[in-house]
Amino acid sequence: MPEFSDVPCGMDVQESIMSKETKNGFLVDVRMVKHKRQYEAALFLNGKYKPGPGIPRPLDNPSGDTTHWMGVRPSVGLTYEEAHNIISEVKAQNDLHRIQFTDSWGRDIL
Repeated sequence: MPEFSDVPCGMDVQESIMSKETKNGFLVDVRMVKHKRQYEAALFLNGKYKPGPGIPRPLDNPSGDTTHWMGVRPSVGLTYEEAHNIISEVKAQNDLHRIQFTDSWGRDIL
């Protein structure tokens, strides 16, 4: 497994859900993590953890193919398909382990 930096204490990094390269050359890796008794998606840019919501959030003003975002400073835009895949993976892990997902970034969208 690749090395990751700035991972919060108590966060267990697991398998990759999605990887892609941005237009400006950053390697984006969205990984399944177990954090505070639930499974979430975590964003890593070039191996460095970026805080943000545990699942993709819809953009207020979608542009082109980009409909969702993850991470703060910087945030990464995602297509509907990428966001749907990430949300589905997180939901499946929590359902499998009978965990109620709680979204601390606003209204629950699972």
